[in-house]
Amino acid sequence: MNILTFDIEDWFHILDNEDTKGVNQWKSFDSRVEIGLEKIFDILQECNVSATFFVLGWIAEKYPWIVKKINERNYEIGSHTHYHQLIYSQNKKNFHNDVEKSIKILQDLTGKKVKYFRAPGFSLVNSTLWAFEVLSELKIEIDCSIFPSKRAHGGFPNFKESVPSVINYKNHRIKEMPMNTSSFFGHEYIYSGGGYFRFFPYWLIKKNTKKAKYVMTYFHPRDFDSEQPMAPGLSVSRKFKSYVGINGCKKKLIRWINDFDFIDITEANKIIDWNKSPLINLQ
Repeated sequence: MNILTFDIEDWFHILDNEDTKGVNQWKSFDSRVEIGLEKIFDILQECNVSATFFVLGWIAEKYPWIVKKINERNYEIGSHTHYHQLIYSQNKKNFHNDVEKSIKILQDLTGKKVKYFRAPGFSLVNSTLWAFEVLSELKIEIDCSIFPSKRAHGGFPNFKESVPSVINYKNHRIKEMPMNTSSFFGHEYIYSGGGYFRFFPYWLIKKNTKKAKYVMTYFHPRDFDSEQPMAPGLSVSRKFKSYVGINGCKKKLIRWINDFDFIDITEANKIIDWNKSPLINLQ
């Protein structure tokens, strides 16, 4: 089972970077989100495949026609929060208000219930388990925020089940579709989205996909926009991670989709036998 998803944010929505971290900075940048989005539409149309879009509420509020374009093409829409802030930089109340705002805007624009969520930077970590309580209260049915490995924005390395699971937190149950990992000499790594996908050679991605029973992807409009500006304030390592492999990403993704079958979250939800999925009790 290979699931295709896109996080709809702009080129300057780079996390944990002082020069691009908040709305005040965003106002000074020209948007390119539609340029990357059109490339995504081209990919989906060429490959005749569906996908799930996790959209920032801020994008929906500022450019409502973007959400309408996605909805008109019958692609399903989930929340990527409103202001694209790391969960662990917020308290429970602020997180609730932020996600609630994004859900309301998206539902008002589409007339459809928002059932899916992904945290910016996969920043749902051990110290923010209360986020599951918030998501449950906001009627989110499936979360896609767990990154079961170490990463710059925390990750969840002690989450051992990189397969669809059911989270139980204080009697709040929510379905989890985490990122998937592959192992190399005992070390877990990600290959199926963002900079990881752009960096790794296709033969390795194909090899890992053949072995996997479950693959969760994540891409952004900026992953396909080779003419975007370079965000200010980035370290050398962050520049590499943010811009490596952009030129060839569209062609690589088309090749991957043509070599394997991909579905959206709704189709995956129908296929998964949740009664047999791991039950993860978090406290």
